[in-house]
Amino acid sequence: MFFQGGMAMAGDLNTLKVATFNVSMEGGNYLAKGQKIPTPGALNTLLQINDNAQICNIAEILQRVRPDIVLLNEFDYIPDPKQGVEAFIKRYLHQPHQGAAAIDYPYYYLAPVNTGEPSPFDLDHDGVASGKGADAWGFGWYPGQYGMVLLSRYPIDSANVRTFQMLKWSAMPGAQRPVDPTTGQYWYNEEQWRALRLSSKSHWDIPVNVNGQWLHILAAHPTPPVFDGPEDRNGHRNHDEIRLWADYLTGGETADYIVDDHGHQRSLPDDVRFVLLGDMNSAPYKTAEQSGAVRQLLDHPRVNGSFEPQSDGGAEYVPGVTAAKYYTASWKERADYVLPSKQGFKVIDGGVFWPTKADPLFRLVANRSASSDHRLVWLTLKITPTAK
Repeated sequence: MFFQGGMAMAGDLNTLKVATFNVSMEGGNYLAKGQKIPTPGALNTLLQINDNAQICNIAEILQRVRPDIVLLNEFDYIPDPKQGVEAFIKRYLHQPHQGAAAIDYPYYYLAPVNTGEPSPFDLDHDGVASGKGADAWGFGWYPGQYGMVLLSRYPIDSANVRTFQMLKWSAMPGAQRPVDPTTGQYWYNEEQWRALRLSSKSHWDIPVNVNGQWLHILAAHPTPPVFDGPEDRNGHRNHDEIRLWADYLTGGETADYIVDDHGHQRSLPDDVRFVLLGDMNSAPYKTAEQSGAVRQLLDHPRVNGSFEPQSDGGAEYVPGVTAAKYYTASWKERADYVLPSKQGFKVIDGGVFWPTKADPLFRLVANRSASSDHRLVWLTLKITPTAK
């Protein structure tokens, strides 16, 4: 984990804007002509310059929305922050883009993820234990692909961040262990099941101090519930990755299995503010490909899931579909969420950055190569007292 010092910018002491954005800044988005399998280092190389068009557009979106705290999903993990997140801040966010003012994030958090980390098993049953792709602990072609980073204008208590990268899926009581319908046997044998990590990337609980008021950012990026087979191993994992946060909030005996990477067993106390952030890869309703797993959070008694960020661009993208105004991804679903606690916050406003075609800023979201196949989602929150 890393911490960058500095002073937060002045602003309204009682309100803040919190956002999540899957930025598609991973090797699969930077393939050379004819290249099929991404390799590490592509993002690192691009962050040493300041003129990559896609990254410039990502920076401009952040500059125009200007969140105080933002989780970036699919930002490849680069262990040396000077080559990674600090380079992004210095070479892209500190530079104005197309009339948008530069923005600074004096604080950040990043840590290793499970994607691309080799396992010794043939997890996808293709006959080869390659250690890559679907045979990694989380799908990825190299360690750190599809990583994530939190940027903040406010200080992060790095010493008290909790990560759950190593928590085993089998530790969860009643876990949705996949079954191969062709054999009736569990998809993962006993050795694999006992070793398999629950989080496809990681789950982070990050304390942030906003002008003397504490809040916890609960950050994650569950696996997509597709790209598998009739055993639905990714769908089951997506459900249980989301369930981890629901259990963490519920506490008590429900959360007894939750042990962080430092060996501490503890759920989130009842009297703290929190905001759940991330590309949850789950729509809030059931479809042919979706289980509606995110309802575990939307309907949780501690979560305010009543405000639905929306955009005119999303509504225009799929005319005649009422839910389209809530879409956060070009593949026509609501997948990205900013969900505050009921206690300690009042929702003031929010939205999805998705300009219409007539808007001059549409160029920023015209296609995936322009920025991402996801849209930035944000809420403006007023800090209110918490129970003591």
